[in-house]
Amino acid sequence: MKFSLLSENINKKLPFISHAVSNRSQLTALLNFLITAKGKELSVSATDLEIGIIGRLPAGIEEDGETSVPARTLLELLGNIPNGKIDVYTKENTLFIETPKTKMQLQTQPTNDFPLLYEKKGEEIIEVEKELLEKELKKVVFASSLDSSRPALSGVLIGEKGGDRIIVATDGYRLSFKKIAAGVKKKTGGLKKTILVPSRILRELISLKEEGSVKVCVSSENNQVVFSQGDMEVVGRLIEAEFPAYEKIIPSDFSAQATFDRQEMHGAVKTCWVFARETSGIIRMAIGKNKITVSSSTPSVGQGSVEVEARVEGEENEIAFNGRYLLELLSNIDEEDMVFEMTGPLNAGVFKIAGDSSFLHLIMPIRVQE
Repeated sequence: MKFSLLSENINKKLPFISHAVSNRSQLTALLNFLITAKGKELSVSATDLEIGIIGRLPAGIEEDGETSVPARTLLELLGNIPNGKIDVYTKENTLFIETPKTKMQLQTQPTNDFPLLYEKKGEEIIEVEKELLEKELKKVVFASSLDSSRPALSGVLIGEKGGDRIIVATDGYRLSFKKIAAGVKKKTGGLKKTILVPSRILRELISLKEEGSVKVCVSSENNQVVFSQGDMEVVGRLIEAEFPAYEKIIPSDFSAQATFDRQEMHGAVKTCWVFARETSGIIRMAIGKNKITVSSSTPSVGQGSVEVEARVEGEENEIAFNGRYLLELLSNIDEEDMVFEMTGPLNAGVFKIAGDSSFLHLIMPIRVQE
């Protein structure tokens, strides 16, 4: 294998590809990058068996080949090389990296131990505008569970409802729902059924800084999904589990509704979180006349309350939530005005974006002893 490329090009791609490198696997291949030079294409791949990432790079390839090298070492070495041309080639079990002033050698590993990420991408079902994906997907993904022992809750449901695409996530204590009517191109065949995508894949996709729209391919045969954008691909297996019947837990009415400024509320919750975070994390929200009072109290630390201006309809009421859930919600929404609806201290509270019926976020309350 022999090729040359610009260090700035590989250093743009490699940090993201490294997100798929395992941190503690006993399998050497999962700690490595797979570097493949074939024809006119150079690719670098990594996987930890849960997620795979492939990056394709512009390069001048003189000799086809494939090798596997320790990912962290290569990432660190290339990160210290100044911008400019790099010559890379292999001899026996060694990878040579050379610039006019630098010569480095890395021991390689057998490539036959590296897992195959996919044979075929499958059918392209949708194409999504990148800006839309970044803006809307982040409103939902954070609500999924990080506990892989409950597979259904660690995924994000993607499907269709009434001609619109929907995305839903829940960890059992909160739920985010988003309906997307525009910005998605439906391909031939489209999304034939709902799919459950590991939330980790979508979190990586949100952080991917590539140009162009995102193409989504699903292989029913291999139960696999591939997200492609620019020169990058993120690969993973679909979750085979039954997603909760989320429609049944969404309240159909409310007794109190308050419209507030998101940033003002975010500041109030952050202030009260100082008192709540050391113990139970409980933050109260009391709907009053033209205001929502946010408060928390921990005997060993102190207590505090902040009033947030609001347009209130309905009866006065009070409810308590896990403060972390409130912070994560408010930090993943970009819009200025939000609406909070509730029916009582023991029923789920619902947050919406003012003037936008396509989104809602539900949080289960915490029962507080008076």
